[in-house]
Amino acid sequence: MQDDRTHKPLIDARLRRRGIYLLPNLFTTGALFAGFYSVVQAMNGRFEHAAVAIFIAMVLDGLDGRVARLTRTQSAFGAEYDSLSDMVSFGVAPALVMYVWALKGMGKLGWIAAFVYCAGAALRLARFNTQLEVADKRFFQGLPSPAAAALLAGMVWVMHDYEIRGTDIHWLAWGVTVFAGLTMVSNLRYYSGKDINLRRSVPFVAVLLVVLAFILISIDPPQVLFGVFVGYALSAYAMWLWHRRKPKAKPPVEPNQNQNQKES
Repeated sequence: MQDDRTHKPLIDARLRRRGIYLLPNLFTTGALFAGFYSVVQAMNGRFEHAAVAIFIAMVLDGLDGRVARLTRTQSAFGAEYDSLSDMVSFGVAPALVMYVWALKGMGKLGWIAAFVYCAGAALRLARFNTQLEVADKRFFQGLPSPAAAALLAGMVWVMHDYEIRGTDIHWLAWGVTVFAGLTMVSNLRYYSGKDINLRRSVPFVAVLLVVLAFILISIDPPQVLFGVFVGYALSAYAMWLWHRRKPKAKPPVEPNQNQNQKES
């Protein structure tokens, strides 16, 4: 009869292999909760709370990846969990918030616009997950789903501040929702910011700019945040138009070709 103590180290090793890292997944769970909370608040008609919850989910989603990289606790489980959390917080939640706030009274057009956004977020996340190894880390292909969610949530938040009901601007809300959904699955390039190294020293002016950014946001959070993400969503379109208008360089003409043209 074998001693049970010989099997105990093997069992402990298996349990360690099956375990998950707690710290980054806590941030992911917080983002998931914020997205779910946003849906609940929209169903209760508290649209300001719903919009703020999406922004909180966006902050937590940005932190979980950074924390995992800084603490070297990346895992396949964490990546899959983060993707599912993103689908809830930045796919389902913004679509439902916008639908309940402005699109519900438009009938089929309303829920179709919400579905276009939701499907765009799902396709965007699926494409991102399949291109992790080959994509340029400096740029996103298509509008990132957190930025698209912030675009919708920011609009709801700003209009709530000005006491403008969603039903009064339902066509504008419809256009913004469809625009965000289609832009997520476009081939436009958006700057990712992933080349920023937090472990590297930076000039003093960089810290000053961060302080100024916090001051600007604190002055009027809805308008500043909404303006930032509108600018970010349009930045790729502006760059695309800039490259389209930029004249293409003519191919150099070889000397013998110039001579033949003069002789003819």
